Formats: sequence, C-alpha cells, structure tokens
Amino acid sequence: MSDRTDDGVPQTGRGYRKGPVLLRGDKIPAMTTDQRLLAPGEGTDWVHSDPWRVMRIQAEFVEGFGALAEIGAAVSVFGSARTRPDHPDYALGEEVGRRLVEAGYAVMTGGGPGIMEAANKGAVEAGGTSVGLGIELPFEQGMNEHVNVGVNFRYFFARKTMFVKYAQGFVVLPGGFGTFDELFEALTLVQTHKVTGFPVVLVGSDYWGGLLEWCRTAVVDRGMINAADLDLLHLADTADDAVEHVLERGRALAAEFRS
Repeated sequence: MSDRTDDGVPQTGRGYRKGPVLLRGDKIPAMTTDQRLLAPGEGTDWVHSDPWRVMRIQAEFVEGFGALAEIGAAVSVFGSARTRPDHPDYALGEEVGRRLVEAGYAVMTGGGPGIMEAANKGAVEAGGTSVGLGIELPFEQGMNEHVNVGVNFRYFFARKTMFVKYAQGFVVLPGGFGTFDELFEALTLVQTHKVTGFPVVLVGSDYWGGLLEWCRTAVVDRGMINAADLDLLHLADTADDAVEHVLERGRALAAEFRS
C-alpha cells in the first residue's frame, strides 16, 4: 500500500500525530520534527532553538519510559506496513503475536497497518498486552485499532530506544526499508555487545534467504563481517519456530546469569 497518491500528495487517514497533538487535512505540516531537527542550520538561530528541542526530546523519553516500564517481558515484531489483510504474511503476523502472548510476552510494534496491525491483533485477541509505538510521518497512518497501549513519538531515535529497552528480542517478518533499518540496528547492537543475548529471528526463508546468502558470500568473503556473526540470526518459517527460538535464548540467558 503506497503512502502517497499518484501525484505525490500524502494520503489522508485516521490522523497525523505530532506528539500528543492530532492534525488532519491542511493542518498537516510540510516537514516532520525529525526533518527540522536534522536540517542544515541557517545562521545562528539553532543556538536558541536547539536547547529547547532537548527538552522536548527529554519529554519523549520520560513519557515512553513511564508508559512502558510495567509492561513486563516483551518482544518487538517488525514487518511491512503495506501488507494487506488477505496476504499470507498478515496471517503469519497474527500467529506470531498470538504465540508470543501464549509464551508470556507482551507484543510491541510500530502501531501502524500491515504486519504491525496483524501482530497487535494476534496479541490482543489472545488476551495479551499489545503495544504500539507510533511515529510522526509526512503521511497519515494512525495507530491501529488492536493496540491497547500506545505511545506516539516525534523522534525516531527516541522510539527506537523503546523498542530495544523493553524487548527481549526481535521477530522480523517481510518488510521494506524501515524493517531493514530495525533489523540491522538490532544486529549491530548484538554484534557490538551493546545488548546481551538478544535473539533476532527472521520469519520467511523465501523472503530472507537471498539476503542471508549475500551475507554468507559477498559480505563474509570481503571480510566485512565474520562468518560467526551470521549466528546472531535465526531463520524460521513458522510462528512456533520463531517463538521457540526466543524462549530458548531466554532460558539460555537465565542459565548464564545463575552460573
């Protein structure tokens, strides 16, 4: 599903979130908060405006920590916002969400449509905690209706921190650039030991197999990563396999801490 019409105009939807503020129609800003933050400075105005931005960024962290601190053990699920409800990947996302709840986890997604909606739906229908971490974007998506704990962010980096801080692992279904971004950030954190024993599961060998083959050949052969780094990833084709791997890593970590 495209985020824009044929002439490039952002699509309208259930509401453009700018922090706690809801905007629609011609009230949607031309630039996101992230764009303004990262835009090249002109003159010296940034000296006066950027310190105030720090206060807003701090507030996002405080609100996120406050909302999520008591959700318990959770797993972040990622995948395309463009996946339609009649696609097999959507059904797989629902099953992943359901199985994670049955295994004792809360489910965290980006709160949007597609795979995110599917995982939230599976989680909430299984009676679990279904978390959505929304983001301000130049098109309207809105929080999907299956989220029962939702937090909206202006800044991507604040949102990303929440995905990692409150998760015991990532389950990654087929997706595009946003999904790749989350996947490789998680791998980098594990590879550099910024997080400990963090399971990263790719679901769908037909989708991810080519990427892994490229990593095994071109990337390893040039010495960009070690062959052992690929062990940081687990490839699964079913929700049961994906969730079982998360559970196995959890048991292994618990055993390490006890020893």
